[in-house]
Amino acid sequence: MQQEHPFAPFIRILGKGKKGSRGFTIEEAYDAMSMILRNEVTAEQLGAFLMLLRVKEETPDEVAGFVRAIRDFIEYPAESQADLDWSSYAGKRRHSPWYVLSALLLAENGIKVCMHGAEGHTAGRMYTSEVLKPLGIETCTTLKQARDEINKNNFSYMPLQTINQRLKDIIELRPFLGLRSPIHTVGRMINPLKAPYSIQAIFHPGYQKVHQEAAQLLGEPHLAVFKGEAGEVERNPDTECTVSCVHNSEMNDEVWPPLFSKRHVKEESLDINRLHNVWRGQDKDEYAEAAITSTAAIALRLMGKADSPESAITQANEMWARRDKEKF
Repeated sequence: MQQEHPFAPFIRILGKGKKGSRGFTIEEAYDAMSMILRNEVTAEQLGAFLMLLRVKEETPDEVAGFVRAIRDFIEYPAESQADLDWSSYAGKRRHSPWYVLSALLLAENGIKVCMHGAEGHTAGRMYTSEVLKPLGIETCTTLKQARDEINKNNFSYMPLQTINQRLKDIIELRPFLGLRSPIHTVGRMINPLKAPYSIQAIFHPGYQKVHQEAAQLLGEPHLAVFKGEAGEVERNPDTECTVSCVHNSEMNDEVWPPLFSKRHVKEESLDINRLHNVWRGQDKDEYAEAAITSTAAIALRLMGKADSPESAITQANEMWARRDKEKF
């Protein structure tokens, strides 16, 4: 008789029917993800594992355990190399990736921003590296390069494969499985340069509390998560926005009111050069500028640089008004 595979118990925990199945403990999630990262599971086991989790939906304990395992596979710097960790795992399809200019605006004002993300997993979306090229910004292919860019320009971007190729391979299973994998959730929390502040976004509202509670379990010092435009860290200025935070294990929510009384029409098509033109003031777009500044404002509020949403937005608007338009 063939002996049971060591990974089989993890699939059984998730798939043992309505009454028999359950979620993982932090320790079980850690062990399961560690086996996956060591490539100790079959393709069939990985597919079953990912889809059972997707149907069930990840718990804070599972996310925390997965993140701990991933972090143990990363050659982390001895000390924090960034101020703000910024995840980018969704891609944009209705509006341009204005969040990139939000991050660059913060970087221009002395905040070291580490951005990381996944690309190309969904057709018809625009991803971070595509719009960085016209701005003259390189995609980092090693953690050392990311650290060097942070120290030189206060900004770096690295795709998921720079952090861990195995995670990139899993995310790219989406066209085969028809659904996103838990790595879309977990990847947002990796924080590869150990920044003390982390800003994240979700698309499905139910995941907002998952990120917040997982951050608390992980002992993250400061985190903000909100429903972002298309799931990216970009505030939609047309709608009310609830920002869920963790500060030294304490959780709180803050409601940011809409900035406009009417919704704006989405862009007819996305152009990778639009960010360059808006930054330089050659293309005036009130929605874009409000998205840029109000997203930057959430980061400023997270980092304790403003005592209210209103003052954070005022500060971000001032930063935008005095930006160096010739920089990109």
